[in-house]
Amino acid sequence: MIEFSFLFTESAIIFGWFLFRIAAYIKHKHFSWKREILQLLFLVNLMVIDRMVFHPMATENGRVLPLVLETAAIWPFRVNLMPITNLFDYESKRDMFLNIIGNFAMFIPTGIMTPLIYKNLDGLKKTVSTGFAISLTIEIIQLPFASRASDVDDLILNTAGCLAGFGILSLIRLVKRSIIKE
Repeated sequence: MIEFSFLFTESAIIFGWFLFRIAAYIKHKHFSWKREILQLLFLVNLMVIDRMVFHPMATENGRVLPLVLETAAIWPFRVNLMPITNLFDYESKRDMFLNIIGNFAMFIPTGIMTPLIYKNLDGLKKTVSTGFAISLTIEIIQLPFASRASDVDDLILNTAGCLAGFGILSLIRLVKRSIIKE
């Protein structure tokens, strides 16, 4: 059994982000505070996604519970490939709504920040495809963890959240353009 503490996973994300930013600076030899702040917000979004997806919401003595990998419990994978079949399968309506709203809402920032940070991803198809790819990666990473399940509904809700984020950004851009024209 291997335990991945919340602190470990968050530290790994931060470390990876620093390596990514250093490599980007070395490659481009350019530093922009605006871009770095957006990158930092994107990092925070990834850290929130890590917290919501990989670490149970329950705490023990105020401590976030670790993600546990039990090699004996890996197989069979817990996968739902049928849309909507498990979406409403919760003990309470509150838990069901938290799952639906949470999966949708945590990807809205991804849909907003992706085109702002990466100009080559500034388009509906590219932004939503990026959100889909991030969500699919998360679902694949969850496969070996007995406490987690990979679900097509999560993939759909995450991608829809990314689409909503892109819609919000597009609306803001439209309003901004119309104000500038006046």
